[in-house]
Amino acid sequence: MKSVLKTDIKEYPLLARGKVRDVYDLGDLLLIVATDRISAFDWVLPTAIPGKGAILNSMSLFWFNFVKDIIPNHLLTSDVASYPQALHKYKDDLEKRSMLVRKAKRIDIECIARGYLVGSGFKDYKAILKTNPSSATVDLYDNSLPTNLKLADKLPQPIFTPSTKEESGHDQNISFKRMIEIVGEEVAIQLREATLGVYTKANDYAVSRGIIIADTKFEFGFIDDKLSLIDEILSPDSSRFWPVSSYAPGSNPPSFDKQYLRDWLESVGWDKNSPPPELPAEVVDNTLAKYKQAHKTLVGHDIL
Repeated sequence: MKSVLKTDIKEYPLLARGKVRDVYDLGDLLLIVATDRISAFDWVLPTAIPGKGAILNSMSLFWFNFVKDIIPNHLLTSDVASYPQALHKYKDDLEKRSMLVRKAKRIDIECIARGYLVGSGFKDYKAILKTNPSSATVDLYDNSLPTNLKLADKLPQPIFTPSTKEESGHDQNISFKRMIEIVGEEVAIQLREATLGVYTKANDYAVSRGIIIADTKFEFGFIDDKLSLIDEILSPDSSRFWPVSSYAPGSNPPSFDKQYLRDWLESVGWDKNSPPPELPAEVVDNTLAKYKQAHKTLVGHDIL
């Protein structure tokens, strides 16, 4: 499969060029193309991961179908032959890495489900505990947690931890109370229930296949006044995937996501404030291997 760093479809307006996806406006519909770009530390890296977009697209298609009994989604089709005729000449760029979706009124909240204490959740947990060492519990984004949790510990039950959705820079974790102020109580409750419902079903399945979904994030919008999943879901870009066989609390487990890439960028001394370095072939190959393994384990077949 050829590598696609960006697309150039002239027949329709480019609505957005995100860190990974190019989105085109087709009137009532959107064309979403998952490129082979990869980001880390809020930077898009200059080197493509060939085939990554196809993996992400395939995983979203699988998961949208898997959780459609819990919540509808924006997907119409990923069959390029069913796209408008004007797009057919771009088949080489669109095949396996694109989807045609319905437009939604996006809710500007990142909806995060955490089943394990890691990442910014663990960092904030430790900061709260340090500030209130005598507290009987830790209030993490309006979730009450015990005080004896270690890095990567499984939580007593999955928790919902929303964040802002920033156009640039880091999203900011917020409390559920703050989320209610932004979107209203009824929508906030709907988002929490949908997030935890999708995460629980997906993680139960993933564990049966040998992968823990430590945490993940979703985006939602309204389509015909009905809450729906949008964007992409449960991919190595938006989730932490850990192998069940080597999971042990107290340290960061190995992963089937882009943590390997983040670790490499840290190891070469990149300051994260200047343009990131090109990736060596070995890092590209190892990153792609992790994405391919996650796909095959969860979806059940190879895509590349």
